[in-house]
Amino acid sequence: MKRIGILTSGGDAPGMNAAIRSVTRTAIYNGMEVIGFRRGYEGLLEGDVIPLSVSSVGGIVHRGGTILRTARCERFTKPEGVREGLQRLKEYDIDALVVIGGDGSFHGAYELHKLGFPVVGIPGTIDNDIAGTDCTIGFDTACNTALQCIEKLRDTASSHERLFLVEVMGRNAGFLALEAAVAAGAEYAMVPEVPFDLDLLCKKLRYAKERGKSHSLIIVAEGVMPASELQSLLKDTGGYDARITVLGHIQRGGSPSSFDAVLASRLGAGAIDALIRGEFGTMVGRINGEIVASPIQVSWEQKKKLDTGMMELVEILGI
Repeated sequence: MKRIGILTSGGDAPGMNAAIRSVTRTAIYNGMEVIGFRRGYEGLLEGDVIPLSVSSVGGIVHRGGTILRTARCERFTKPEGVREGLQRLKEYDIDALVVIGGDGSFHGAYELHKLGFPVVGIPGTIDNDIAGTDCTIGFDTACNTALQCIEKLRDTASSHERLFLVEVMGRNAGFLALEAAVAAGAEYAMVPEVPFDLDLLCKKLRYAKERGKSHSLIIVAEGVMPASELQSLLKDTGGYDARITVLGHIQRGGSPSSFDAVLASRLGAGAIDALIRGEFGTMVGRINGEIVASPIQVSWEQKKKLDTGMMELVEILGI
């Protein structure tokens, strides 16, 4: 392999730059050239390319976002778009492509793989909903960002004896909401995977108020419902003044945690190792501390399970 391409696709995640740096430098170390495609598959189709060198990826390991920028590309969801992308890769003499993103991005990579083109995926999403890895790039940072915000909310909630309904990201997965709820000591967590009990929630709020607790916190994943809708459903808050905070895209920004920077660096190097070994059509992940390659379709064929024991922990510790 003489020249590889790399792109970031879908939602950005802290640590993507660290992965770009690792892929680039590991490839160059092994005698390859590296071409970056800006704006994901959209940039691939439009020929928006930039050569990547040891120097051009210097100083980005702790930068948030992605220097290659990212976008969602509707054209690449259609067979003719994938064929056009394959033609572009051939025009630029690309021998293999590394795709950093979530399962939607991996679907595009898999379509290229089915046409015979070598691809390897690196899981980067704050949702942590990719099977084949214990943790995705960006999840740890997003959890810490959410926790910092919730801790600040706790101060004002306690001062004013309020209930805060904190909406975090997680359209189809509750990993972020659940992790933040346990870390922040929330009274309740609402996740897409587990039906919520409105009566039980109201009962917990009444109990918290009766025993003299000055504030309460509910963490709700956006995929369950908007926090504003939950506020309208809560006919009984136990006497708390209910307020809403939507953390939104702030969870995607900022420098990666040390965990994410290291994870991204290991996965980036692992992607190049997989290409050298000829393990095409795979994604690299971290399982039990080891970097392993799995078929890329594992990311959506095997649904990653939420730890229901963590839900029970929120229930126990939130009394």
